[in-house]
Amino acid sequence: MSPLASGPQGPNTLRPLLTTVLDALTAGAATRDGPLPAGGPTEVAARLREALGDPLPDHGDEDALRTLVQALAAGAADPADPLCTAHLHCPPLAVATAADLAASVLNPSLDSWDQAPAASELETLVTRALTAEVYGKTDQASTAGDALVTTGGTESNQLALLLAREHHGHTQLVCAANAHHSLRRATWLLGLPEPVTVPAPAGTMDPAALGEALTALQGPRGSLLVAATAGTTDAGLIDPLPDIAALCETHGARLHIDAAYGGGLLFSDRHRPKLDGLARAHTVTLDLHKLGWQPIAAGLLAVRDRHDLTALAHHADYLNADDDTEAGLPDLLGRSLRTTRRPDILKIAVTLKTLGRTGLGDLVDQVCARATEFAELIHRHPHFELHDRPTISTVLFRPTDATDDTVAAVRRTLLTEGRAVLGRARLDDRLWLKATLLNPHTGADDLAALLKLVEGHTPR
Repeated sequence: MSPLASGPQGPNTLRPLLTTVLDALTAGAATRDGPLPAGGPTEVAARLREALGDPLPDHGDEDALRTLVQALAAGAADPADPLCTAHLHCPPLAVATAADLAASVLNPSLDSWDQAPAASELETLVTRALTAEVYGKTDQASTAGDALVTTGGTESNQLALLLAREHHGHTQLVCAANAHHSLRRATWLLGLPEPVTVPAPAGTMDPAALGEALTALQGPRGSLLVAATAGTTDAGLIDPLPDIAALCETHGARLHIDAAYGGGLLFSDRHRPKLDGLARAHTVTLDLHKLGWQPIAAGLLAVRDRHDLTALAHHADYLNADDDTEAGLPDLLGRSLRTTRRPDILKIAVTLKTLGRTGLGDLVDQVCARATEFAELIHRHPHFELHDRPTISTVLFRPTDATDDTVAAVRRTLLTEGRAVLGRARLDDRLWLKATLLNPHTGADDLAALLKLVEGHTPR
Protein backbone atom coordinates (compact mmCIF):
# COMPACT_ATOMS: atom_id res chain seq x y z
CA MET A 1 0.00 0.00 0.00
CA SER A 2 1.28 3.48 -0.80
CA PRO A 3 2.51 5.40 2.28
CA LEU A 4 0.23 8.21 1.12
CA ALA A 5 -2.90 6.08 1.43
CA SER A 6 -3.58 6.87 5.09
CA GLY A 7 -2.72 10.53 4.86
CA PRO A 8 -5.12 13.46 5.24
CA GLN A 9 -7.55 14.20 2.45
CA GLY A 10 -7.95 17.47 0.66
CA PRO A 11 -6.36 19.36 -2.23
CA ASN A 12 -2.64 18.74 -2.50
CA THR A 13 -0.76 19.31 -5.71
CA LEU A 14 2.04 17.06 -4.54
CA ARG A 15 -0.12 14.04 -3.74
CA PRO A 16 -0.56 12.95 -7.39
CA LEU A 17 3.13 13.56 -8.00
CA LEU A 18 4.35 11.52 -5.05
CA THR A 19 1.75 8.82 -5.62
CA THR A 20 2.98 8.35 -9.18
CA VAL A 21 6.63 8.36 -8.18
CA LEU A 22 6.16 6.01 -5.24
CA ASP A 23 3.98 3.66 -7.27
CA ALA A 24 6.67 3.57 -9.93
CA LEU A 25 9.32 2.89 -7.29
CA THR A 26 7.18 0.16 -5.76
CA ALA A 27 6.88 -1.54 -9.13
CA GLY A 28 10.64 -1.78 -9.32
CA ALA A 29 11.48 -2.19 -5.64
CA ALA A 30 11.50 -5.97 -5.90
CA THR A 31 10.09 -8.04 -8.74
CA ARG A 32 8.62 -10.48 -6.24
CA ASP A 33 6.03 -7.82 -5.35
CA GLY A 34 4.66 -7.46 -8.85
CA PRO A 35 5.46 -7.09 -12.52
CA LEU A 36 7.71 -4.40 -13.90
CA PRO A 37 5.98 -1.63 -15.85
CA ALA A 38 5.22 -2.68 -19.41
CA GLY A 39 7.65 -1.28 -21.93
CA GLY A 40 10.79 -1.53 -19.78
CA PRO A 41 13.11 1.48 -19.37
CA THR A 42 11.22 3.61 -21.88
CA GLU A 43 7.92 3.27 -20.03
CA VAL A 44 9.48 3.91 -16.63
CA ALA A 45 11.25 7.03 -17.94
CA ALA A 46 8.05 8.33 -19.53
CA ARG A 47 6.02 7.85 -16.34
CA LEU A 48 8.55 9.66 -14.19
CA ARG A 49 9.13 12.53 -16.59
CA GLU A 50 5.38 13.07 -16.82
CA ALA A 51 5.09 13.06 -13.04
CA LEU A 52 8.16 15.15 -12.22
CA GLY A 53 8.51 17.64 -15.02
CA ASP A 54 11.55 19.77 -14.24
CA PRO A 55 13.31 18.10 -11.26
CA LEU A 56 14.50 21.50 -10.09
CA PRO A 57 11.75 24.10 -10.68
CA ASP A 58 12.29 27.77 -9.94
CA HIS A 59 9.41 27.76 -7.46
CA GLY A 60 8.22 25.08 -5.06
CA ASP A 61 4.88 24.42 -3.41
CA GLU A 62 5.21 25.60 0.19
CA ASP A 63 1.52 25.04 1.02
CA ALA A 64 1.71 21.39 0.08
CA LEU A 65 4.84 20.63 2.05
CA ARG A 66 3.38 20.09 5.51
CA THR A 67 0.51 18.03 4.12
CA LEU A 68 3.02 15.87 2.30
CA VAL A 69 5.09 15.34 5.43
CA GLN A 70 2.06 14.40 7.49
CA ALA A 71 0.80 12.05 4.79
CA LEU A 72 4.11 10.22 4.51
CA ALA A 73 4.68 10.10 8.25
CA ALA A 74 1.18 8.77 8.95
CA GLY A 75 2.08 5.42 7.48
CA ALA A 76 5.00 4.83 9.84
CA ALA A 77 4.57 6.90 13.00
CA ASP A 78 1.93 8.64 15.06
CA PRO A 79 1.89 12.29 13.91
CA ALA A 80 1.34 13.26 17.54
CA ASP A 81 4.66 11.64 18.49
CA PRO A 82 7.21 14.37 19.28
CA LEU A 83 9.85 12.49 17.31
CA CYS A 84 7.66 12.84 14.24
CA THR A 85 6.32 16.36 14.60
CA ALA A 86 9.67 17.81 15.68
CA HIS A 87 10.83 17.60 12.09
CA LEU A 88 8.00 19.91 11.01
CA HIS A 89 9.91 22.80 12.56
CA CYS A 90 12.38 22.50 9.69
CA PRO A 91 10.27 21.90 6.55
CA PRO A 92 13.02 20.86 4.12
CA LEU A 93 14.38 18.32 6.58
CA ALA A 94 10.84 17.14 7.27
CA VAL A 95 10.01 16.40 3.66
CA ALA A 96 13.40 14.78 3.04
CA THR A 97 13.05 12.61 6.15
CA ALA A 98 9.59 11.51 5.07
CA ALA A 99 10.84 10.60 1.60
CA ASP A 100 13.80 8.79 3.14
CA LEU A 101 11.36 6.75 5.19
CA ALA A 102 9.39 5.86 2.08
CA ALA A 103 12.59 4.74 0.32
CA SER A 104 13.45 2.53 3.29
CA VAL A 105 10.03 0.88 3.24
CA LEU A 106 10.18 0.25 -0.51
CA ASN A 107 13.84 -0.83 -0.26
CA PRO A 108 14.92 -0.93 -3.92
CA SER A 109 18.61 -1.54 -4.56
CA LEU A 110 20.46 0.34 -7.27
CA ASP A 111 22.85 -2.44 -8.20
CA SER A 112 20.84 -3.53 -11.24
CA TRP A 113 18.05 -1.90 -13.22
CA ASP A 114 15.55 -4.72 -12.73
CA GLN A 115 15.64 -4.15 -8.95
CA ALA A 116 15.06 -0.40 -9.17
CA PRO A 117 13.89 0.81 -12.58
CA ALA A 118 12.13 3.95 -11.39
CA ALA A 119 14.83 4.82 -8.86
CA SER A 120 17.40 4.44 -11.61
CA GLU A 121 15.57 6.83 -13.92
CA LEU A 122 14.90 9.26 -11.07
CA GLU A 123 18.61 9.31 -10.27
CA THR A 124 19.41 10.11 -13.89
CA LEU A 125 16.95 13.01 -14.01
CA VAL A 126 18.04 14.60 -10.75
CA THR A 127 21.80 14.15 -11.11
CA ARG A 128 21.67 15.78 -14.53
CA ALA A 129 19.67 18.69 -13.12
CA LEU A 130 22.21 19.20 -10.33
CA THR A 131 25.11 18.86 -12.76
CA ALA A 132 23.56 21.70 -14.77
CA GLU A 133 23.58 23.82 -11.60
CA VAL A 134 27.33 23.31 -11.32
CA TYR A 135 28.41 23.43 -14.95
CA GLY A 136 25.49 25.04 -16.74
CA LYS A 137 23.33 23.46 -19.39
CA THR A 138 24.83 22.16 -22.62
CA ASP A 139 23.38 20.77 -25.81
CA GLN A 140 26.53 18.81 -26.58
CA ALA A 141 25.78 15.36 -25.22
CA SER A 142 29.25 14.11 -26.07
CA THR A 143 30.87 16.46 -23.56
CA ALA A 144 28.02 16.94 -21.11
CA GLY A 145 28.70 16.55 -17.42
CA ASP A 146 27.19 14.08 -15.02
CA ALA A 147 27.06 13.36 -11.30
CA LEU A 148 27.25 10.28 -9.10
CA VAL A 149 25.38 9.84 -5.83
CA THR A 150 27.68 9.18 -2.88
CA THR A 151 27.43 8.76 0.87
CA GLY A 152 28.90 12.21 1.46
CA GLY A 153 31.88 14.48 1.00
CA THR A 154 34.49 11.90 1.97
CA GLU A 155 33.39 9.37 -0.65
CA SER A 156 33.08 12.11 -3.27
CA ASN A 157 36.62 13.33 -2.61
CA GLN A 158 37.94 9.78 -2.79
CA LEU A 159 36.18 9.24 -6.11
CA ALA A 160 37.62 12.50 -7.48
CA LEU A 161 41.15 11.30 -6.75
CA LEU A 162 40.39 7.86 -8.16
CA LEU A 163 39.10 9.31 -11.44
CA ALA A 164 42.16 11.53 -11.72
CA ARG A 165 44.47 8.57 -11.15
CA GLU A 166 42.67 6.37 -13.66
CA HIS A 167 42.52 9.12 -16.26
CA HIS A 168 46.13 10.27 -16.03
CA GLY A 169 48.03 7.41 -14.38
CA HIS A 170 50.50 8.96 -11.95
CA THR A 171 48.75 11.64 -9.89
CA GLN A 172 50.22 14.11 -7.43
CA LEU A 173 47.72 15.90 -5.20
CA VAL A 174 48.36 19.55 -4.41
CA CYS A 175 46.14 21.08 -1.73
CA ALA A 176 46.21 23.81 0.88
CA ALA A 177 46.62 23.47 4.61
CA ASN A 178 42.88 24.20 4.91
CA ALA A 179 41.83 21.13 2.86
CA HIS A 180 39.48 18.54 4.30
CA HIS A 181 41.21 15.60 5.95
CA SER A 182 39.48 13.14 3.59
CA LEU A 183 41.71 14.26 0.71
CA ARG A 184 44.91 13.28 2.48
CA ARG A 185 43.28 10.07 3.60
CA ALA A 186 42.26 9.32 0.01
CA THR A 187 45.88 9.52 -1.16
CA TRP A 188 46.77 6.87 1.42
CA LEU A 189 43.82 4.70 0.42
CA LEU A 190 44.65 4.90 -3.30
CA GLY A 191 48.39 4.45 -2.91
CA LEU A 192 49.18 7.96 -4.16
CA PRO A 193 52.17 10.06 -3.04
CA GLU A 194 51.86 12.28 0.00
CA PRO A 195 50.06 15.51 -0.93
CA VAL A 196 52.05 18.65 -1.57
CA THR A 197 50.61 21.18 0.87
CA VAL A 198 50.67 24.91 0.09
CA PRO A 199 50.08 27.61 2.71
CA ALA A 200 46.70 29.07 3.60
CA PRO A 201 47.84 32.07 5.67
CA ALA A 202 44.43 33.75 5.79
CA GLY A 203 42.51 30.48 5.96
CA THR A 204 42.34 30.14 2.17
CA MET A 205 44.76 28.81 -0.43
CA ASP A 206 47.50 31.26 -1.39
CA PRO A 207 47.49 31.51 -5.22
CA ALA A 208 51.08 32.75 -5.34
CA ALA A 209 52.27 29.75 -3.33
CA LEU A 210 50.19 27.45 -5.53
CA GLY A 211 51.79 28.90 -8.66
CA GLU A 212 55.27 28.32 -7.23
CA ALA A 213 54.38 24.73 -6.31
CA LEU A 214 52.98 23.94 -9.75
CA THR A 215 56.03 25.44 -11.44
CA ALA A 216 58.37 23.38 -9.28
CA LEU A 217 56.46 20.13 -9.70
CA GLN A 218 55.60 20.24 -13.40
CA GLY A 219 55.31 16.69 -14.87
CA PRO A 220 53.05 15.31 -17.64
CA ARG A 221 49.93 17.34 -18.42
CA GLY A 222 47.13 16.31 -16.07
CA SER A 223 49.40 14.49 -13.63
CA LEU A 224 48.96 17.24 -11.05
CA LEU A 225 45.63 17.42 -9.24
CA VAL A 226 44.84 20.63 -7.38
CA ALA A 227 42.13 20.39 -4.73
CA ALA A 228 40.53 23.69 -3.73
CA THR A 229 37.84 24.22 -1.11
CA ALA A 230 34.52 26.06 -1.22
CA GLY A 231 33.48 26.09 2.41
CA THR A 232 36.33 25.11 4.73
CA THR A 233 35.69 22.93 7.76
CA ASP A 234 36.99 25.40 10.32
CA ALA A 235 35.65 28.77 9.19
CA GLY A 236 33.50 28.15 6.10
CA LEU A 237 35.88 30.08 3.86
CA ILE A 238 36.07 29.83 0.06
CA ASP A 239 39.38 29.60 -1.75
CA PRO A 240 39.96 32.14 -4.58
CA LEU A 241 38.50 29.78 -7.18
CA PRO A 242 38.96 31.91 -10.36
CA ASP A 243 42.67 32.47 -9.59
CA ILE A 244 43.19 28.79 -8.80
CA ALA A 245 41.37 27.68 -11.96
CA ALA A 246 43.49 30.02 -14.07
CA LEU A 247 46.71 28.61 -12.57
CA CYS A 248 45.53 25.06 -13.23
CA GLU A 249 44.80 25.88 -16.84
CA THR A 250 48.18 27.55 -17.28
CA HIS A 251 50.08 24.60 -15.81
CA GLY A 252 47.89 21.86 -17.30
CA ALA A 253 46.78 20.66 -13.87
CA ARG A 254 43.49 18.97 -13.15
CA LEU A 255 41.20 20.84 -10.73
CA HIS A 256 38.93 19.37 -8.06
CA ILE A 257 36.81 21.61 -5.83
CA ASP A 258 35.49 20.31 -2.53
CA ALA A 259 32.21 22.23 -2.20
CA ALA A 260 30.63 19.82 0.27
CA TYR A 261 29.62 22.75 2.48
CA GLY A 262 29.56 25.74 0.14
CA GLY A 263 27.91 24.02 -2.83
CA GLY A 264 24.47 24.89 -1.49
CA LEU A 265 25.15 28.53 -2.39
CA LEU A 266 24.36 27.52 -5.98
CA PHE A 267 20.66 27.72 -5.11
CA SER A 268 20.91 31.35 -3.97
CA ASP A 269 20.94 34.20 -6.47
CA ARG A 270 22.46 36.41 -3.77
CA HIS A 271 25.33 34.12 -2.76
CA ARG A 272 25.96 32.13 -5.94
CA PRO A 273 28.63 34.61 -7.18
CA LYS A 274 30.84 33.45 -4.29
CA LEU A 275 31.27 30.22 -6.28
CA ASP A 276 32.51 31.87 -9.48
CA GLY A 277 35.09 29.52 -10.97
CA LEU A 278 33.34 26.35 -9.81
CA ALA A 279 32.37 25.39 -13.37
CA ARG A 280 36.04 25.36 -14.39
CA ALA A 281 36.75 22.35 -12.15
CA HIS A 282 36.99 18.86 -13.61
CA THR A 283 35.23 17.44 -10.56
CA VAL A 284 33.16 19.01 -7.77
CA THR A 285 32.12 17.52 -4.43
CA LEU A 286 28.65 18.41 -3.15
CA ASP A 287 26.93 17.30 0.04
CA LEU A 288 23.28 18.27 0.42
CA HIS A 289 23.37 16.95 3.98
CA LYS A 290 24.51 20.50 4.77
CA LEU A 291 23.02 23.42 2.82
CA GLY A 292 20.43 21.15 1.24
CA TRP A 293 18.84 19.98 4.50
CA GLN A 294 18.96 16.28 3.65
CA PRO A 295 19.29 13.33 6.02
CA ILE A 296 22.53 11.40 5.54
CA ALA A 297 23.46 10.15 2.94
CA ALA A 298 23.18 12.91 0.34
CA GLY A 299 26.54 13.39 -1.34
CA LEU A 300 27.33 13.86 -5.02
CA LEU A 301 30.39 14.05 -7.22
CA ALA A 302 29.83 16.17 -10.33
CA VAL A 303 32.13 15.69 -13.33
CA ARG A 304 32.53 18.18 -16.18
CA ASP A 305 33.03 15.43 -18.76
CA ARG A 306 30.98 12.28 -18.27
CA HIS A 307 33.61 10.28 -20.19
CA ASP A 308 35.74 10.45 -17.04
CA LEU A 309 33.26 8.01 -15.47
CA THR A 310 34.18 5.21 -17.85
CA ALA A 311 37.00 4.37 -15.44
CA LEU A 312 34.36 3.00 -13.06
CA ALA A 313 32.99 0.50 -15.59
CA HIS A 314 32.72 -2.99 -14.14
CA HIS A 315 31.13 -6.22 -15.35
CA ALA A 316 29.23 -8.82 -13.35
CA ASP A 317 27.13 -11.06 -15.59
CA TYR A 318 24.29 -11.47 -13.11
CA LEU A 319 23.90 -7.69 -12.78
CA ASN A 320 24.82 -6.17 -16.16
CA ALA A 321 25.03 -8.93 -18.74
CA ASP A 322 26.24 -7.78 -22.17
CA ASP A 323 23.09 -8.87 -23.95
CA ASP A 324 20.90 -6.99 -21.43
CA THR A 325 22.97 -3.84 -21.89
CA GLU A 326 22.84 -4.17 -25.67
CA ALA A 327 19.07 -4.57 -25.41
CA GLY A 328 18.82 -1.20 -23.67
CA LEU A 329 18.75 -2.03 -19.94
CA PRO A 330 20.80 0.60 -18.08
CA ASP A 331 24.11 -0.51 -16.56
CA LEU A 332 24.28 0.74 -12.95
CA LEU A 333 27.57 -0.80 -11.79
CA GLY A 334 29.55 2.10 -13.25
CA ARG A 335 27.50 4.59 -11.23
CA SER A 336 29.17 3.81 -7.91
CA LEU A 337 31.94 1.89 -6.20
CA ARG A 338 29.19 0.33 -4.08
CA THR A 339 27.09 -2.56 -5.36
CA THR A 340 24.04 -2.63 -3.12
CA ARG A 341 22.92 0.95 -2.50
CA ARG A 342 19.66 2.55 -1.49
CA PRO A 343 17.76 5.17 -3.56
CA ASP A 344 19.08 8.22 -1.71
CA ILE A 345 18.12 10.31 -4.71
CA LEU A 346 14.41 10.05 -3.79
CA LYS A 347 14.62 12.40 -0.81
CA ILE A 348 16.72 14.85 -2.83
CA ALA A 349 14.22 14.74 -5.70
CA VAL A 350 11.22 15.29 -3.42
CA THR A 351 12.93 18.22 -1.68
CA LEU A 352 13.90 19.88 -4.97
CA LYS A 353 10.42 19.40 -6.37
CA THR A 354 8.73 20.64 -3.21
CA LEU A 355 10.82 23.72 -2.49
CA GLY A 356 12.28 24.43 -5.91
CA ARG A 357 15.44 26.43 -6.53
CA THR A 358 13.81 29.56 -5.13
CA GLY A 359 12.68 27.86 -1.93
CA LEU A 360 16.10 26.36 -1.25
CA GLY A 361 17.77 29.64 -2.15
CA ASP A 362 15.60 31.48 0.38
CA LEU A 363 16.69 29.03 3.10
CA VAL A 364 20.34 29.52 2.18
CA ASP A 365 19.86 33.29 2.37
CA GLN A 366 18.20 32.96 5.78
CA VAL A 367 20.97 30.96 7.45
CA CYS A 368 23.65 33.20 5.96
CA ALA A 369 21.78 36.25 7.24
CA ARG A 370 21.46 34.72 10.72
CA ALA A 371 25.20 34.07 10.75
CA THR A 372 25.86 37.71 9.87
CA GLU A 373 23.53 38.83 12.66
CA PHE A 374 25.24 36.50 15.12
CA ALA A 375 28.64 37.86 14.15
CA GLU A 376 27.42 41.40 14.69
CA LEU A 377 26.02 40.42 18.10
CA ILE A 378 29.39 38.98 19.09
CA HIS A 379 31.26 42.00 17.71
CA ARG A 380 29.21 44.35 19.89
CA HIS A 381 29.49 42.21 23.03
CA PRO A 382 32.22 43.40 25.43
CA HIS A 383 33.02 39.90 26.68
CA PHE A 384 33.49 38.16 23.33
CA GLU A 385 35.93 38.26 20.45
CA LEU A 386 34.87 37.60 16.86
CA HIS A 387 37.34 35.88 14.53
CA ASP A 388 35.91 37.37 11.32
CA ARG A 389 32.70 38.08 9.42
CA PRO A 390 31.19 34.85 8.06
CA THR A 391 31.57 33.88 4.40
CA ILE A 392 28.75 31.34 4.54
CA SER A 393 27.08 30.44 7.85
CA THR A 394 29.99 29.56 10.15
CA VAL A 395 30.89 31.96 12.96
CA LEU A 396 34.03 31.63 15.11
CA PHE A 397 34.19 33.37 18.47
CA ARG A 398 35.69 33.07 21.95
CA PRO A 399 35.39 34.72 25.35
CA THR A 400 37.68 37.74 25.58
CA ASP A 401 41.03 37.05 27.29
CA ALA A 402 40.15 33.36 27.82
CA THR A 403 42.88 30.75 27.47
CA ASP A 404 42.57 27.86 25.02
CA ASP A 405 42.07 25.51 27.97
CA THR A 406 39.15 27.65 29.16
CA VAL A 407 37.57 27.69 25.69
CA ALA A 408 37.85 23.90 25.46
CA ALA A 409 36.41 23.45 28.96
CA VAL A 410 33.44 25.76 28.28
CA ARG A 411 32.58 23.80 25.13
CA ARG A 412 32.76 20.43 26.92
CA THR A 413 30.68 21.70 29.85
CA LEU A 414 27.89 22.97 27.61
CA LEU A 415 27.98 19.70 25.70
CA THR A 416 27.95 17.33 28.67
CA GLU A 417 25.27 19.33 30.48
CA GLY A 418 23.08 19.22 27.37
CA ARG A 419 22.97 23.02 27.10
CA ALA A 420 24.54 23.62 23.67
CA VAL A 421 26.52 21.83 20.99
CA LEU A 422 29.32 24.00 19.66
CA GLY A 423 32.18 22.99 17.42
CA ARG A 424 35.81 23.94 17.82
CA ALA A 425 38.42 25.24 15.40
CA ARG A 426 42.08 26.17 15.73
CA LEU A 427 43.03 29.21 13.67
CA ASP A 428 45.77 31.81 14.18
CA ASP A 429 47.24 29.46 16.81
CA ARG A 430 44.20 29.93 19.04
CA LEU A 431 41.18 27.79 19.84
CA TRP A 432 37.78 29.15 18.82
CA LEU A 433 34.20 28.12 19.47
CA LYS A 434 32.43 27.35 16.19
CA ALA A 435 28.75 27.88 15.45
CA THR A 436 27.62 26.67 12.03
CA LEU A 437 24.05 27.88 11.51
CA LEU A 438 21.93 25.55 9.36
CA ASN A 439 18.45 25.86 10.85
CA PRO A 440 16.56 28.59 8.94
CA HIS A 441 14.22 29.04 11.90
CA THR A 442 16.98 30.16 14.26
CA GLY A 443 16.03 33.58 15.59
CA ALA A 444 17.68 36.53 17.32
CA ASP A 445 16.54 35.27 20.74
CA ASP A 446 18.20 31.89 20.12
CA LEU A 447 21.49 33.56 19.24
CA ALA A 448 21.38 35.85 22.27
CA ALA A 449 20.59 32.88 24.51
CA LEU A 450 23.58 30.97 23.16
CA LEU A 451 25.93 33.83 23.93
CA LYS A 452 24.45 34.12 27.41
CA LEU A 453 25.06 30.41 28.00
CA VAL A 454 28.69 30.68 26.96
CA GLU A 455 29.21 33.82 29.03
CA GLY A 456 27.59 32.23 32.08
CA HIS A 457 29.89 29.19 31.90
CA THR A 458 33.11 31.17 31.39
CA PRO A 459 35.15 31.72 34.59
CA ARG A 460 36.12 35.33 35.24
